Amino acid sequence: MDAIFQILVTGLTLGSMYALASVGLALTYGTMGMFNMAHGLFMTIGAYGAYSAATLWGLSLPLALLAGVFAGGAVGAIMHVLVVRFMLQREDFQTTIMVATAGVAILLQDLILKQYGAYPFKQPVQIEGSFKFANTAVTYQSIAILVIAAAMIGIMAWLLKRTRFGMAIRATAMNQDAAKLMGVKTEHVYLQVIIIAGVLAGAAGILISSLASLSPDMGSNPLIRAFIICVVAGLGSVTGAGFAAISLGLFEAAIGYYFGVRYGFPVMLGLVICVLIFKPTGLFGKHEVVRS
Repeated sequence: MDAIFQILVTGLTLGSMYALASVGLALTYGTMGMFNMAHGLFMTIGAYGAYSAATLWGLSLPLALLAGVFAGGAVGAIMHVLVVRFMLQREDFQTTIMVATAGVAILLQDLILKQYGAYPFKQPVQIEGSFKFANTAVTYQSIAILVIAAAMIGIMAWLLKRTRFGMAIRATAMNQDAAKLMGVKTEHVYLQVIIIAGVLAGAAGILISSLASLSPDMGSNPLIRAFIICVVAGLGSVTGAGFAAISLGLFEAAIGYYFGVRYGFPVMLGLVICVLIFKPTGLFGKHEVVRS
């Protein structure tokens, strides 16, 4: 029972962070047909934004967290205004936007490297201490991660399902032309979607760095895992990405506990191969997004 509880705590903590990272990626692809190669740098910028707010500006923990989340959303908005909106009408949008956002990612990582250097930092936005439950040490940071991730994903789900704003996003994802005929300003929707993805990625970066460390390339590994989760769930499936993130977090925790941490990621890749062989559209997959 102690082993099972330890796996649950570790798996839910990992799954919560993976969910924040992957849901934004899935939302962007599901709405725009866009795979954002700079998504990992959104996480990095969110983490460094919180670090700067706490260490350089002396803000409290909640305000530093908000600053990092805002930084992730802001860089998403800037990328849309300066890059994405000029490419939306291109027939080869899905291919060219991957190249363009990869270039944005390289530029942002280089700027972070020049500003902060390559030396890893400890994330000050975290809660110290732990308590024992069922002979298992549970950190307050793990509880904070679960609460923050659940709150943010819950708010996003409410926005998408219960508001006119969310209806516009879902309508645009279903059929861009029909949404335009109904008066939906799809370019505004695309901007809002990228901002939401940036906000979720910024939060994910802060939480991930609180358990590891800050470095300019810290977003690379979470981006790969987010992509794996989206493939397993089905590209564009937001709900599926959330469920797949929690499931894969628990799966990775179990593999790490019984066989060693180094086997967690390779086994996840093997699982993706199996999914692609037997269900190419993913476990919660839907038809490919058609933007025009």
